[in-house]
Parts: sequence; structure tokens; C-alpha cells
Amino acid sequence: MTEVDADAALKAKHRALWASGNYAAVAADLISSLGPELVRACGIRPRDRVLDVAAGSGNAAIPAAEAGATVTASDLTPELFDAGRAIAAQRGVELQWETADAEALPYADNSFDAVMSCVGAMFAPHHQVTADELVRVCRPGGTIGMINWTPTGFIGQLFATMKPYAPPLPPGAAPAPLWGDADHVRELFGDKVTELTFRRQTVTMAHCPTPVEFREYWKSNYGPTIAVYNFNAGQPERIEQLDNDFEQFLTVANQSADTGRTEYQAEYLLVTAVKR
Repeated sequence: MTEVDADAALKAKHRALWASGNYAAVAADLISSLGPELVRACGIRPRDRVLDVAAGSGNAAIPAAEAGATVTASDLTPELFDAGRAIAAQRGVELQWETADAEALPYADNSFDAVMSCVGAMFAPHHQVTADELVRVCRPGGTIGMINWTPTGFIGQLFATMKPYAPPLPPGAAPAPLWGDADHVRELFGDKVTELTFRRQTVTMAHCPTPVEFREYWKSNYGPTIAVYNFNAGQPERIEQLDNDFEQFLTVANQSADTGRTEYQAEYLLVTAVKR
């Protein structure tokens, strides 16, 4: 298989992963506050030209449109757009929805006043290529903003729990939660940006009454979790052990003192920068 064919196969796999389950539900149920937070951090204003990379169902793109910006929501997985269009119509805003790979954005250099990504571009496998693309399509003096899960936070540890059961990363790919490490992000952007700032913040996830029900929620709705379980299909002992490890992780991480309620503080890194 040629390098081009291998990359195409990897992207097809990623598209299928995020099309599985119900990411729109995850975005609405668990992280609806993150999009508006990123829009505020980026200082989005009326008539700004904004690109949301790996936009999913528009968690950040729709609030940017509500702020009066001209918004393009791009994602490798267009299956997520129908839910986004419905939400946008409900809120009375319009934006462009376009299929695009974060590692090969189909836009000219310096096309946007702001380029942002809310727990999206961090999942593209090749981090340096992705960072270079975010910078390339932003105009000089424009804003780049990201929200990324941290390695040590709840989502980073969820991935660490699943890692022993997951397929190995393909050659050249890097773990997504590295985007939540400030030193890693600083190295990726290098001298191509100025005013690079980092803030560690948390979002509260209190959606299910018990750890087991929250585990089943992830298994039904979140593409990466579904993919790990599919990878172990036909191995009941492995599935049972994964279930046990997942439940134990969610039990230990639960910060609610109330019976019949769970609460998780999911840490993320809020990144903003200005293109030179």
C-alpha cells in the first residue's frame, strides 16, 4: 500500500469512527458550554470570517454564527452536519457546512480572521501537520483558538483506561490528549504565532445516575469508545475486563457524594494565539 493509500484508509477509518454512535448527543449532553467558551476566548465579533475545524455538529461554530460572524464549519465526517444544521435552524443562524480534512484544509492561505477547534482537531493523527494547517489558513494578526482535553484530566484518563484494549496507533500518529499539554502545543506552533496563552479549566459532566449507566452511555454514543469495543468483538473475556476497568475508572473518578448521582470534572486546555 502506498503512503497516499494508507493515509486515505486512515482517514476513512476516522470518518467512520466519528460517524458511529451519536456525537451530537455527547456534544449537547456533556460539553455544550465549551463552544461558547471558545468563542468568547477568541473574541469573535460580527462580520469576522471564522473557520471551525473538526466542527462536528457545530458546538463552537453555531455560537460563533450567533455572535454575528460569517462561519464555515468543516469536518472530516459530514454525517454530523445534519444534526448541526437542525440546531442552527432552531437557533435562527446560517453557516456553511463543508467536508474537510484538518490535515489538508481546502482553503487558501490567510483566508480567515479566526480559526478555532473545540475538542476536534486534536484527534487528527498528525499533530504538526494539523497545527501548520490551522496557522496557514488564518490571516496574519488573526486568532487561533482551541479547546483540547488534557492527558491527566477525565477524558485523557478515559482514553488511558481504554488504551490496553485499543488497536495500536498507526505509524506517525500521536495520541490526541497530547494537544492538552502546553509544552507540546508550544512546540507545534513554534514561532509562527505570538501571544500564545494557556488556561486549564474544567467542564462538569453530571449526566447519569450511576457509573455503570455512564459507561453504557459512552459505549452507545462516543465513537472512540465504540471503536474500542468493536476491536474486541468476539472476545467476551476481553469485553468483560474492559467493562470492569471502565466501571472502576468511573467509580473512582466520580466526585458526587450523593447516591444515585455522578459528577465528573473534565479538565481541558484553552489555547489562544495570534498568527504572526
